[in-house]
Amino acid sequence: MNLDNCLRQIHDGLELDYDQAITLARESDIDGLCRAADRLRHDFHGPSFDLCSIINARSGQCSEDCRYCAQSARHAATISSYEQIETSVALDQARENDLFGVRRLSLVTAGRSVTGEQLECLGELYSEISLHTGLSLCASMGFLTPAKAARLVAFGVRRYHCNLESCREFFPQVCTTHGWEEKVATIRIAREAGMDICSGGIIGMGETLEQRLQLAFELRDLAVLSIPLNILTPIAGTPMADVQPIAFPEVLRTIALFRLINPHAVIRLAGGRNQFGAAQYQCFAAGANGAIVGNYLTTAGNGLKEDLRAIGAMGFTFPVPSTAIPQAVRSA
Repeated sequence: MNLDNCLRQIHDGLELDYDQAITLARESDIDGLCRAADRLRHDFHGPSFDLCSIINARSGQCSEDCRYCAQSARHAATISSYEQIETSVALDQARENDLFGVRRLSLVTAGRSVTGEQLECLGELYSEISLHTGLSLCASMGFLTPAKAARLVAFGVRRYHCNLESCREFFPQVCTTHGWEEKVATIRIAREAGMDICSGGIIGMGETLEQRLQLAFELRDLAVLSIPLNILTPIAGTPMADVQPIAFPEVLRTIALFRLINPHAVIRLAGGRNQFGAAQYQCFAAGANGAIVGNYLTTAGNGLKEDLRAIGAMGFTFPVPSTAIPQAVRSA
């Protein structure tokens, strides 16, 4: 399939189908595919770059058996466990993100879900963050009920994050204690409560390219407009500790195809990109236009200063006044 014809089709409002995407994945050279995806990104989104960050608000002792995750109580990974992050620590992280112009902050909790009591305590933390920063609020707290979703909205949460992790077909290879369909149900509950949706997955877990594309189409079918892509970082003590790392050209190919399949979405790079060093920023010339910045849940990310400098140097703009970024960063 000709890439120029593909772009014209998308501009005309016609979505790619699965067979077209497979043909592009198999027959397009990686450089041409990335250029086409970057052009489409610019046409649909301009130079705007979407920044967000997360706080590990409740860590460890998770009942689920997700094979990639260090937080599962079923695995032997060594991590710090706590019931809820100290308010002062969370506020320090939130203020730093606000100072550097990050747009949105999510509180992320380990576990299948949160109890009503836990949710109320987290609501107090949201109140403190709202009082001391201008950050938009997001939540990633496992499975929801309508009542829990309504409480989050009452706390000021405007976006809910629930990764599908992988396509429906591959999901049983990732987790057996809950199902792909349960994640979709939570996405629908959150949307019905009035929240925007953020949902994506992890690549490099042993899935095929075809299965990655299935995930891209499943997210499109769910009308998800914020799609975080994580790159598996094998963690000692987890069942995926010895998975062969995905090759970087395949990361670029995946990002480009996600852009072509989901032209209206923010394609957001998340955990694992820093394992590629400076080359990681090529992802933002392959169709991605957002990132989770700072540290992640159980792995370290890039420094905020480093990310802002590198991404800004590529011609992207951040949707905040430049004065929100400290002079030391702007002049470094």
